[in-house]
Formats: sequence, structure tokens, C-alpha cells
Amino acid sequence: MSSLLTVLVWCLLFVICWPLAILALIAWPLVWLISLPFRFIGITFYALFELIKALLLLPARLLGWRPAPVT
Repeated sequence: MSSLLTVLVWCLLFVICWPLAILALIAWPLVWLISLPFRFIGITFYALFELIKALLLLPARLLGWRPAPVT
């Protein structure tokens, strides 16, 4: 549904101002390529924080602690 909405908005932009629509079509892959390293950094930090959390909770897990079930 999101991609359909994106296409409809782009078509509307193309009707209203076609040079801007063409520029957006060309610039989108470039913006995606520029943002890719930041995504990798975010994934790395998320994994690092999960590792730290696992290391900090390891003694409690070894003693038999389990997370409370979600109801």
C-alpha cells in the first residue's frame, strides 16, 4: 500500500511540476546510497548494545532468571 501511495504522489508531482518529479526520480537512489553507511552504523550500534545487555544479564540467566511472560 505504501508503494502504491508513493507512485500516486509521484504521478501527482509529475503532473504539477514534471522537472521536480524527474529530479526526485534521479536523486532518490543517490540519497539511498548516501544514507546506507548510516544504516550500517545503526545496525552495528544496535548489535553492540544487545551484546552488552546479554553480557550484563548473563549472571542472572545462569542463576535461573527468566523474563516475565507478556500477558
